Amino acid sequence: MRDDAAGTMNTMFNKLQDMTPLIRCPKETPCYFEQPVWQTLTMFIGEFLCLCVFYGARDLVNPDDDDAMDDVNGHLDDDDDDSLILSPAGPTRPLSGAANMLFWLPTLCDLTATTLMNAGLIFTSASIYQMLRGSVVLFTGTLSTAFLGRRHPLYRWFALIVVFVGVAIVGMSGPSSTAGPVLEDPMHGSPGMPPATPPGIPHPTPGPLPGPGLDDVAARNNAWGVTMVIFAQLFTATQFVLEEKIMLRYDVPAIKAVGLEGFFGLATTLALMPILHLTIGVRDGPTSWFNVPQGWYDIVDNRPVLLAGIGIIFSIAFFNWFGLSVTQRISATSRSTIDTCRTLFIWMLSLALGWETFKWMQVLGFVVLIYGTFVFNDVLAPPPIPWLSAGRSRRVVLSDVGDDDRHVNDLDDV
Repeated sequence: MRDDAAGTMNTMFNKLQDMTPLIRCPKETPCYFEQPVWQTLTMFIGEFLCLCVFYGARDLVNPDDDDAMDDVNGHLDDDDDDSLILSPAGPTRPLSGAANMLFWLPTLCDLTATTLMNAGLIFTSASIYQMLRGSVVLFTGTLSTAFLGRRHPLYRWFALIVVFVGVAIVGMSGPSSTAGPVLEDPMHGSPGMPPATPPGIPHPTPGPLPGPGLDDVAARNNAWGVTMVIFAQLFTATQFVLEEKIMLRYDVPAIKAVGLEGFFGLATTLALMPILHLTIGVRDGPTSWFNVPQGWYDIVDNRPVLLAGIGIIFSIAFFNWFGLSVTQRISATSRSTIDTCRTLFIWMLSLALGWETFKWMQVLGFVVLIYGTFVFNDVLAPPPIPWLSAGRSRRVVLSDVGDDDRHVNDLDDV
């Protein structure tokens, strides 16, 4: 439950930032906080705190106390979503020295995916954003076959098709939902929707404006958001595959792995921000996603944005900490249920706050998406068709013995 609460609040804090009007713009023609790079930076700060906790706890805990060290080390979990990383099947050696640099590769994928998702969240609602993140199983299942040599039973490919259909329905439900302030201001200076006036200069006459109507703008914005969130899952899946490659060779405490990615992500983002500012931000002006000084001023000058940013940092840190503390004690069934509850919490909270409107099409898409995910994770059985269910019985029996799909590496070859 604590894991769900932290994950839910992280998404809500990010969306709150996106919906906060900035004091530098008049109320008649508001502008909003649109800084996905700064949001990515705050996420990596939260992950970096896990590294501080790891080294601090390691110095305080008696290394001979196995139970205490297990609590510090945990099992590898991802930064803000379901980790598909498996425990190594053979002997490994501790990760130390220059080998720590290996985590820079999945960090680059994490950086790209997180920035794309933060950008996509600007254009779509929090619940649709969270549902679309479930499409990561599509890419992970495919990449694990291509690069890790795993062979999925036929029912799992059926499940991936169902997930694809669910994602498509959820994506199409977006244009008629309230995704936030972007949909209310067609002249808002967002990438893909260039403003009619120079960047940073509000339109002088609010009211009816030339160009596409609000419905067209809403549909176009939603298409941008859905595309970016789904495309980001390709990088997230690549991150999972790279992390698993590392885990097959090295023994890495989970909280250290998260912290290393936080450290490398923080360093990389800080190095890229001035480059992006000089090459893109200066050219595009104050409305640019890559205008670093403007992003900083918008954070410190707007208390809701600043407080939400602090919330992002600590919700990410607590999400990983709580996730690490329970992952080793629950089954794949419980993990899937927890993830579904998180999406439902985000959806209900968004509805309660008036950020979204209820749409039956979104309900249908979510149900289809969850069904496909549950079938893929062996929570639900596929349709009772003999050729479709072949290979599932043995997998489920052996998975129950391990009580965790992180211990069934060989079962993907069934």
